[in-house]
Formats: sequence, C-alpha cells, structure tokens
Amino acid sequence: MISGIENAIYNRTSLLVGQEVMKAFSEAKVIIFGVGGVGSWCAEGLVRSGVKHLTIVDSDRVCITNVNRQLMATPSTVGQVKVETLKARLLEINPKAEINAVQKIYSSETSDEFGLEEYDYIIDAIDSLKDKADLILKATATKAVFFSSMGAACKIDPTKVKVTEFWNVRGCPLGAAIRKKFRKNKTLPSRKFLCVYDEEVLENRGVKEERVNGTLVHITAIFGMTLSGLVISDIYRKALADSR
Repeated sequence: MISGIENAIYNRTSLLVGQEVMKAFSEAKVIIFGVGGVGSWCAEGLVRSGVKHLTIVDSDRVCITNVNRQLMATPSTVGQVKVETLKARLLEINPKAEINAVQKIYSSETSDEFGLEEYDYIIDAIDSLKDKADLILKATATKAVFFSSMGAACKIDPTKVKVTEFWNVRGCPLGAAIRKKFRKNKTLPSRKFLCVYDEEVLENRGVKEERVNGTLVHITAIFGMTLSGLVISDIYRKALADSR
C-alpha cells in the first residue's frame, strides 16, 4: 500500500513508470550485503526509487576514512554502527519504508541466518574475497535475482564503469581472483548473473606503506547506483510484462 506522503515523494517517479510499476517497487524485497562505498549508494538509489522492503547487512562502524566515499559517513557519525546510521538516513527519505538493519558479518558460517530465499533481489557489495565467493554460490542457488559489484578501488574515469555477465568480466583483479577460486575448488555459481565492474586499475600514488587501495566517491557511487538501477529496471520490465 502506498501512502499519501509516498504519493507526494514519488510523484516524478510514478509519472514516468505508472502506478502498477510503483506498486511493484514497493512490494519487492531486497537485501544488500555490505553498505560501504558501493552498498550505501545502492540503498539510497533503491529507497529514492520506491523500494520499501530493504535489508542492509554490515558489521562495521563508521570510521573517519569512510567519509570520502560512503553515503552516511560524516565526521559527526564516526563511531556509529553503519547499518543503523544508514537506516536513519533512508527513513528520512521515506519514513514509511521498512528498513531492516543487520549488524553482522556475512560468511559461510553465518549464511543460513539471512534467509536468502525470502528475497526477490540479493545485492553483493562485499569486499572480502572469501565471503563474496560464498555469497555468489549461495545467492545463485536461490530464485532471487542476484547482482554483484566487482572491485571499485584504484579507478578515476567514470566512463569506464560497465555491466556484464560474471564470466565476461575482464580487467578486474577481484573478478579474476573469484573465478580462479571457483575453478580451484571446483564449485561454480548455479547460474549466470550480472556484475558492475571497471577495467581501469591505477597505481596508488600515496604512502607506500598503506595496505589498502585508494578509492573515489564518484566511482563507488556509480557502482552503487548502477546496482540499484539494475534492480529497478528488472522490476520495471517484469511489472510491464505482467500487466500485458
């Protein structure tokens, strides 16, 4: 059910897609794993588009180095639980949204705790190679539509961000590492799925002792918004097909 305030909030969205599609947006159940530089913007895009049932999963707290690229990260939110801070932000956009904030690590040991089969869409924005690989295997074994983000670090050119099927990803070290892991373990995804990726890989020009890669917000935000756009586009196409 779409309330009066939601009719006002989503006036421009419904003008484009129509009420039947808006209803489909509001009924879709989505879960995002990882709400950092990519996942936080994906959540924002989904809620601003009319998705009401959203679960956000992340175990971390906001730190000062998140401020350059994560939606909810500001000096005033440092130390706060990421999913709770992001939830507050999303409810400011749509107070009627149902946001489930889960402060937990996704891993092979915890995977059964998330009820993946309950969702229409599963979004992977996890950094950890091991956990990402496990989520890919578990998510593609469900009926949910699954989208994944490859590595967003060490990039600066926004025009190089692309979408393709996982096995067609090229030039992405993370994608290559995941494929290698699957082949080595002889465990492959149950079906094909789309990824957001970027072939550009720049060298870090800062302090050499740093053990993390440099990242810019316009790249991580494009990755996140592209993921949200894939979800919205899929709901849109299916809702139109059902109405015919």
